[in-house]
Amino acid sequence: MPDKKIVVISGAGISAESGLATFRDYGGLWEGYDIEEVASPQGWEDNPDKILEFYNLRRKQAAKAKPNEAHKGLADLEDDFDVVIITQNVDDLHERGGSTNVIHLHGELRKVRSEKDETLIKDIGGKAIKLGDLASDGAQLRPHVVWFGEMVPMIEPAVKEVSEADILIVIGTSLVVYPAAGLIEYAKENIPKYIIDPGEPQLFNADEWFHYKEKAGTGVKKLIEKIKEKL
Repeated sequence: MPDKKIVVISGAGISAESGLATFRDYGGLWEGYDIEEVASPQGWEDNPDKILEFYNLRRKQAAKAKPNEAHKGLADLEDDFDVVIITQNVDDLHERGGSTNVIHLHGELRKVRSEKDETLIKDIGGKAIKLGDLASDGAQLRPHVVWFGEMVPMIEPAVKEVSEADILIVIGTSLVVYPAAGLIEYAKENIPKYIIDPGEPQLFNADEWFHYKEKAGTGVKKLIEKIKEKL
């Protein structure tokens, strides 16, 4: 069992290279959908049909997407390290890329749950759901995703993993969306910290980070070479 733990925090930028657009690409709109309307409890109350349609579309798109070199490279690190992926993404590209320990902060597209009992979760793959599709408790099924204003149940397990990391890697996230953005504050001092981002991320204590100004795929390849040199 590898003794060094690598914790990776990933965001939309890593999925973008597999063809999955981000909300930010559309200035808060996703193919004509207002994000606040389709990603909030109020939106669900006002128009559940519209929300189901939106997530059916996203689920279909995600099912067609393929893991890219960044996903596969991170999975390969498991040969030499204990690797935990903490992702803000709701797709399953990390898992399909080969990673075996993935924490989804914002839920999972391929899963749905009872709108009354959040523990009644069902994996539907790439299928669509509609009004009238019910959970085992008789309640309407809703997407198993965290909407604006909802609790992030996986944040505590994620904090624990970050606090135990020997190496911290951040890929494809602007680190401006909380609570996920606050995770890096729990990392131990003086561990290697890497960020892969083609832009200029706003980092507290930026001098502690090694910045690969690259897209996810090329950045992960270079970073893996650097990490494995030190084995």
